[in-house]
Amino acid sequence: PVSLACEAHPGPAQSPVALYSPASVLIYREPVYNWQATKSTVKERFAFLFNNEVLSDVHFLVGKGMGVQRIPAHRFALAVGSAVFDAMFNGGMATTSTEIELPDVEPAAFLALLKFLYSDEVQIGPETVMTTLYTAKKYAVPALEAHCVEFLKKNLRADNAFMLLTQARLFDEPQLASLCLENIDKNTADALAAEGFTDVDIDTLVAVLERDTLGVREVRLFGAAVRWAEAEAQRQQLQPTPENKRRVLGKALSLIRFPLMTIEEFAAGPAQSGILSDREVVSLFLHFTVNPKPHVEFIDRPRCCLRGKECSITRFSQVESRWGYSGTSDRIRFSVNRRIFVVGFGLYGSIHGPTDYQVNIQIIHTDSNTVLGQNDTGFSCDGTASTFRVMFKEPVEILPSVNYIACATLKGPDSHYGTKGMRKVTHEAPATGTKTCFTFCYAAGNNNGTSVEDGQIPEVIFYT
Repeated sequence: PVSLACEAHPGPAQSPVALYSPASVLIYREPVYNWQATKSTVKERFAFLFNNEVLSDVHFLVGKGMGVQRIPAHRFALAVGSAVFDAMFNGGMATTSTEIELPDVEPAAFLALLKFLYSDEVQIGPETVMTTLYTAKKYAVPALEAHCVEFLKKNLRADNAFMLLTQARLFDEPQLASLCLENIDKNTADALAAEGFTDVDIDTLVAVLERDTLGVREVRLFGAAVRWAEAEAQRQQLQPTPENKRRVLGKALSLIRFPLMTIEEFAAGPAQSGILSDREVVSLFLHFTVNPKPHVEFIDRPRCCLRGKECSITRFSQVESRWGYSGTSDRIRFSVNRRIFVVGFGLYGSIHGPTDYQVNIQIIHTDSNTVLGQNDTGFSCDGTASTFRVMFKEPVEILPSVNYIACATLKGPDSHYGTKGMRKVTHEAPATGTKTCFTFCYAAGNNNGTSVEDGQIPEVIFYT
């Protein structure tokens, strides 16, 4: 707030001057004679003129309705700080009016802008930061924009990430939008549960659902999308019927990755929601229960809730033909020197040209024989000696110095296989030099012949 203190100086009597404080209170202050003598710097003199009738040559009627405020200003001070004001007062289409209406600007935000232009002082808070950002952009004051964005970054939390993401997209602030998305990735469940989530626009919802890095079960994403659809139907004055929910979701529904759910999750929720068509429900149930799996219209790519760069290691130095399959699993035991998350395997494909394989992949904790992650899926190969990616539904945490078994059960024709295998394989991160060391050992029991030296499961795909 502006200081209301006045110095007493001798001088001719003048009529009182009406002033508006940032708190919107009409106040009166006696004009001060020779006030310049009490201000030792240019900054102090300009700061004194902020929201002051002294020497003012223009007034702004800011806001609309009963909330309009009449704010005094000085054309020179505004033109020096803003190209928009400069054009308004000095350009080819310059206004000669001494009263300018600004119905689209909030009074508190306009006063914050003037405060900055007159004194370099930043006065923003949680209630005014978005309107101040809008005003700073409108009048091309990038330094104040930067202060607003910095304030938002410091106050970014899971419970306001969706609201700020909507605003960042609206105001074209890509850096802030990126930070909001990162926060949503890391705290997806909390962000979805926040009150502001159901208020986002459809484009923001789609931008989030398209991400591969959300850290939440797909069934919870579906539940959140249904909550959003109910709120959007209400905004559009529609009854929240399953048909209307599907209608307002539009493209967003196709971004829910139903194949990543368990059959139990799908049966208890989406299958009974009425939002999916009967044909979609049937095709998804078939996807969950039969092999070979029929094509479904929904994305089955896993969402990896890990950030950073995907890494992989290859344990063979040569590829040969032929490796057969009779229902027995290829298995290899391994351990690592540091905590990682395995997201999939690279597997060899057919020696007979392009072919489809059915495959079940697993990671098993050796000592307890617990299956930590698995996926029953398929992959297509092109007949080359390359490896083909098969991914888990969720990342599998691998702890250092613990024994695990990588397991792949393939159903299909004879494939390539690896030879000249290495017991130890080290991956070094290019940027940091961090080393991840894999140690491979023979997995006793039925392993289809796969060993350290020869066999399947040539590649492990992981994040550190």
